[in-house]
Amino acid sequence: MNKKYTRLKLKMLLLVVAGTVVAGGVGLFLLEVVVDGVLQDPFARAFTAVAQGLFGQTEEAALALYQTYIRNNKTLIINLGMMALMLVAFYLAMGRFTRWLDQVGHATRQMVEDSSKPISLPGELQPMEEDLKAIQAQLRAREDAARESDQRKNDLIAFLAHDLKTPLTSVVGYLTLLRAQPDLDRAERIKYTGIALDKAERLEELLGEFFDITRMELKLDENELVPIQLSMLLEQLTDEFYPLFAEKDLRCETTIAHHLVVRGDPDKLARVFDNVLRNAVNYSTPGGVVELRAEEADGRVEITVRNEGLEIPEGELANIFRKFYRLDAARSSRTGGAGLGLAIAKEIVELHGGTIRAESNGKFTSFIISLPVLREGSGDWREN
Repeated sequence: MNKKYTRLKLKMLLLVVAGTVVAGGVGLFLLEVVVDGVLQDPFARAFTAVAQGLFGQTEEAALALYQTYIRNNKTLIINLGMMALMLVAFYLAMGRFTRWLDQVGHATRQMVEDSSKPISLPGELQPMEEDLKAIQAQLRAREDAARESDQRKNDLIAFLAHDLKTPLTSVVGYLTLLRAQPDLDRAERIKYTGIALDKAERLEELLGEFFDITRMELKLDENELVPIQLSMLLEQLTDEFYPLFAEKDLRCETTIAHHLVVRGDPDKLARVFDNVLRNAVNYSTPGGVVELRAEEADGRVEITVRNEGLEIPEGELANIFRKFYRLDAARSSRTGGAGLGLAIAKEIVELHGGTIRAESNGKFTSFIISLPVLREGSGDWREN
């Protein structure tokens, strides 16, 4: 910081030195020219003339006053004059400094009120101008991000309102039909009741995703980070997904290495794998295979979830981890949600020092999650 403002400090020093030199020069001029130099006699005659004309003094009395108050105190008078001149010089230098402060204050207000206006400061304040421009760029980026986030949330609300209306209309319609025709045979009643239940469950899913919006600011509490037996966690999750696999006629094949340990929040990491597995189930071809592999390589645990299904275009692979991405396409599909699951998974993985990416080759789509492994050594857990 000191080096950045060297030019400013030199300018201030030069102003003070210049003021001191001017004050000293004026003092020497008064001493050598006015009091003791060529202007001594004219100055003395002027003093005595004023004393005689204004105060009625005689010439001898006026000369005595000149000797008493001027000649005998010339050193004090010169010192007082130089001090007064130095104060004036200091005041002028401070005036320049306060003008700089005013310019900085104006630029700061301008930056806050309208971050699009360019900032310009004098050369001496170039480091300050660069800092303000950097802050201005950050403010502009945050404003753009906030506007984009608000727009996407507004879009989410509008799209969810549309998606909620469709199943709700079906639920109301079939329940109204069941009430209006109490004599329907058992098979039709079961059919219509099943459709209404299916649409009601769809409503529940959409509402659940909607409330996830308020939980998107994810954070990790250091006190809740513990060693996690990832092998056991993944095996337990695949068991819990068995009904979903069976419902869609899917087969799950697992290859999970033993004793894979990471450090993190168990609930949040469980949510990651739940979201990725649920995505694989939703977009798998019926009768296909969902593969789950977990292994250690180069000090990291790599978990791969692969399913058979439609290819994801290469240009969209990076976008699928954006919040609300699914709003841009295929909103009316039965399997699609609000587009939060993979975005949440990405945030949680990155908070744990990991990465997540997607690959698609036309037949298979894979999600690869990489997390730092946690090793056990000398009785203490240490991250590799």
